[in-house]
Amino acid sequence: MAEETSSPSPFSSSHAFPPDASANESLQSVPFEGSSTLLTALVSLTVMVVGLAGNTLAIYVVMRHAKMKTVTNIYILNLAVADELYIAGLPFLTTQNVLSYWPFGSFLCRVVMTADSMTQFTSIFCLTVMSVDRYLAVVHPIRSTRWRHPHVAKGVSVAVWAVSFVVVLPVVIFSDVQETFNSCNMIWPEPKNVWSTAFILYTATLGFFGPLFIICLCYLLIVIKVKSSGMRAGFTKRRRSERKVTRMVVVIVVVFVLCWLPFFIINIVNLVVIIPESSATAGIYFFSVILSYANSCANPLLYGFLSDNFRQSFKKVLCVRSLRRKTNGVEDGDPSAPRTEKTTTHNGPYPSPGGPHCRQVGVYPNPNP
Repeated sequence: MAEETSSPSPFSSSHAFPPDASANESLQSVPFEGSSTLLTALVSLTVMVVGLAGNTLAIYVVMRHAKMKTVTNIYILNLAVADELYIAGLPFLTTQNVLSYWPFGSFLCRVVMTADSMTQFTSIFCLTVMSVDRYLAVVHPIRSTRWRHPHVAKGVSVAVWAVSFVVVLPVVIFSDVQETFNSCNMIWPEPKNVWSTAFILYTATLGFFGPLFIICLCYLLIVIKVKSSGMRAGFTKRRRSERKVTRMVVVIVVVFVLCWLPFFIINIVNLVVIIPESSATAGIYFFSVILSYANSCANPLLYGFLSDNFRQSFKKVLCVRSLRRKTNGVEDGDPSAPRTEKTTTHNGPYPSPGGPHCRQVGVYPNPNP
């Protein structure tokens, strides 16, 4: 048995395969060789670029536009920040898997592991809070009014980050660079197997299955409420809006579960059956880790597809501002800018889908060609 146990946090993806202690001390995993090294780097780079760009855009539109500062969007803002920080650790994961060792030192190992774990707890806690908010909005729309307020949502968000940090204190204390495998991982005291098993069950319960139970319970109560209230629930504009928001949150939760479930299954199975160390199993494990990062890339796309406000805000940032300068040659401060701005904002900051944003760019010729 190896002197140092290779047992990562189920959230901390910055580690080498295998995920738990079982490897012989003389066997150091070298999971990525040859063409797989290049594929690993390309996949990681793609996920990182898409994830950072999408979440930066989501953060910008919520922070920039006053009408986007709703209760749900404040939680989405925190989810996007957590996704952004989580993806920021991907280059470290990729470097370790390509080189098969951790080259960044002990301090950065602890920082990356802590940030990695904390942001993932924050993500699932945000989804849980969003689900509870949906329950209050649908089942108790009147009584929950004073609690469903942006100021309250901001306070809850701060509490979520604080609780996440407390939960990951074991990672802060025990993460370091292992001497045996020279990998960034968890180094447990004796008895190592007991600590490793307890920690995996601890994080799986608090960081996945426990919150998932609360989330499912919330939506079960929502379904019961909608069924009992009949079709009248869909007639008012407010009810239709609430249904759209609820649908968006449900889809975000489902995608999160699909992206993270394989990783937790692998870690829990490895507690019962020792997963053999090979290129195939290393590839499967790395795929499950990349899938968790892909979830952070998918969220901004879900916001754009499922929320009219996000979709129109994204269009306003990506289409109007870029093409207005590109087509007309209008720069900030140009005399023609106010006239173009007046035209593009005639229908308000959130025009209806299919509005003439892009077509209106170029209505007025540049007076100074």
